[in-house]
Amino acid sequence: MSIKKFKPTSPGKRYVTVADKQEVTKDEPEKSLLEPLKVKAGRNNQGRISTRHQGGRHKRKYRIIDWKRDKDGVPAKVAAIEYDPNRTAYIALLNYADGEKSYILAPLGVEVGNKIENGPDAEIRPGNALPLRNIPVGTTIHNVELKPQKGGQLARSAGAHCQLVAKEGKYGHIKLPSGEVRLINLSCRATVGQVGNLNHENIDLGKAGRSRWLGKRPTVRGVSMNAADHPHGGGEGKSIVGRKTQYTPWGKKSAGVKTRKAKQSDRYIVKKRN
Repeated sequence: MSIKKFKPTSPGKRYVTVADKQEVTKDEPEKSLLEPLKVKAGRNNQGRISTRHQGGRHKRKYRIIDWKRDKDGVPAKVAAIEYDPNRTAYIALLNYADGEKSYILAPLGVEVGNKIENGPDAEIRPGNALPLRNIPVGTTIHNVELKPQKGGQLARSAGAHCQLVAKEGKYGHIKLPSGEVRLINLSCRATVGQVGNLNHENIDLGKAGRSRWLGKRPTVRGVSMNAADHPHGGGEGKSIVGRKTQYTPWGKKSAGVKTRKAKQSDRYIVKKRN
């Protein structure tokens, strides 16, 4: 995949870059694998905003992705590589030998016509899904499960990959994209290879309008507000008046304060990301 630039015929076109989508082979999605997707605009089940700066995005439908990859012993053929508006990675449409169809994340190097398999007996080849105990140490993997049969949760965005660095007892040592090393049960499944669409991180939206199409609304600095609207507001100039550190709009400290709560799964972290 390469990045496409435009002549600066207008201020909005000056910095815009887009993916040329050479890997994409089909424009229309598979209708049997679509679901309606309601726009919540950052609101919870009470209708209150729980995530700010969201809303107004383009209407889209959800593509049902097979995260579990548990259809063992039935070979599949890659029928198409498609664009998915709900994620940064491309998706691959699989046609199984028994007639069933499903979507998976399109791994790097997988093309139309390739054979894909699931299960312990599958070959170590990009796109095939196996339990971790059947994958050799040092293999690059993605779409990794945290619990057996729950479905892949780790390394699912464009260009992401993990590495199986060791096996010890019933656990494997998985190095995550963040650099964290975590213990994961060897019964959990992962897909061999790296997620495709590597150049996604190099795309420049170029203008505010493209952010709005994605559902991202503007963020206003607290310093530019009135004192009644934000702890940083008011005063002369841009200084934070009457405060020694930075605060959230609700008066809680935000600079250098740890917000991550201790989780039970923290005991599976061998090496922290920082």
